[in-house]
Amino acid sequence: MQVSDTIAAIATAPGRSGIGIVRISGPKVRHITSQIVARSVAARRAVWAQFVDGAGVAMDFGIALFFPAPGSYTGEDVLELQGHGGPVVLGMLLERCVSLGARVAEPGEFTRRAFLNGRMDLAQAEAVIDLIDAATSSAARSAMRSVSGEFSTLIQTLISELRDARVLVEATLDFPEEDVDEVHRDDLRARLSKLGGTLDNLLQTAQQGSLLREGVHIVLAGLPNAGKSSLLNRLAGQELAIVTEIPGTTRDTIREAINLGGLPAYIIDTAGLRVPLDPVEAIGVERTRAAMEKADLVLWVVDASAGDPVEPEERLPEDIPKVRVMNKIDLIARSAAVEQHEAETVVWLSAKTGAGIDALRETLQQQLGWKGTAEGLFLARARHLEALRAARECLVRACDHLAALEFLAEELRLANDALGAIVGRTTPDELLGEIFSRFCIGK
Repeated sequence: MQVSDTIAAIATAPGRSGIGIVRISGPKVRHITSQIVARSVAARRAVWAQFVDGAGVAMDFGIALFFPAPGSYTGEDVLELQGHGGPVVLGMLLERCVSLGARVAEPGEFTRRAFLNGRMDLAQAEAVIDLIDAATSSAARSAMRSVSGEFSTLIQTLISELRDARVLVEATLDFPEEDVDEVHRDDLRARLSKLGGTLDNLLQTAQQGSLLREGVHIVLAGLPNAGKSSLLNRLAGQELAIVTEIPGTTRDTIREAINLGGLPAYIIDTAGLRVPLDPVEAIGVERTRAAMEKADLVLWVVDASAGDPVEPEERLPEDIPKVRVMNKIDLIARSAAVEQHEAETVVWLSAKTGAGIDALRETLQQQLGWKGTAEGLFLARARHLEALRAARECLVRACDHLAALEFLAEELRLANDALGAIVGRTTPDELLGEIFSRFCIGK
């Protein structure tokens, strides 16, 4: 990717709409503006104009916005043509830009240029796509906090404090007199303890943010006719799955997104687990097993009116949290309740009447580690969590090497590099390519 190129792309979603935007960024923007926009365009002022082809014939009309470098999204000269949102019209405008020396932008290239030109760091750039992809309002607000730099500021503060600790270590190495050395060791011990506490708090917040960004997958499993499909419909608030009294009605997995107290969750209804009666049902049972292996939590649904439940022959995944749901309490005149039996949580409810559903929702949040609020959270990615854990491990080892300053200095350097990778200070090019390739074209 050559940042000396001028790039252009349709920045609005494919299809027909009232307004469509073509965005251009790079050194040829002023030339392209003079050739397409049929009047002069002042910086940062919305100008109504016709957009013309090479013969001066109008292709469309609308608003032209020019942002001179460096005060633009990318840090380069940027032009936005806001015209009508028809695919043909937008295609003509884009083709005209290409004929004037631009090339079609790659996915995420506008934001990548913003990062390379210092308009935002890598954590902020990643948060842009998280804001676009947010599945709940809580996720959108948390993504906006990251875009605005709250997460990056915390990381930069930690990096700054690590730098101060490294200065103390280097001073001790350069001036190893015994009295100075002991003073520095006490100071370092206090600094590292404080840094460790800050990192622990940040990691907890990041883990909550990761749940908010990724969402969770909850699988409904159990014997046929236990009421899994009814429970899916109740949690989703609409009739999504076919419900009958015939065992084995559900043959394939059904996936639906719900809002679980601000946490994006995906409820997956599955075929009942039993010895299959035909090849189609056998496929459904295999898909149930596969879904459970990938789940964040399994709801094992039991027909409470059937007496002592017969468990399936296959064992459930041991490393995945499970909640037992005793369904159909309306048939046995039992009240809704949540019970804790040793390591097993049991929820008594009725998917038909809705009794106990709110208690189930609260139980799910507790089991998944969701605190029920997005206040102060930012959307963390898996690589952010890995970097924070790596930095914390380095600090733990650093505290063990207070008497071996060379090792201590190395651990502090590694912690610094781990945190620097979050904001893009020490990020390899191949990772940058992977990150920005997931963006939509035009962003």
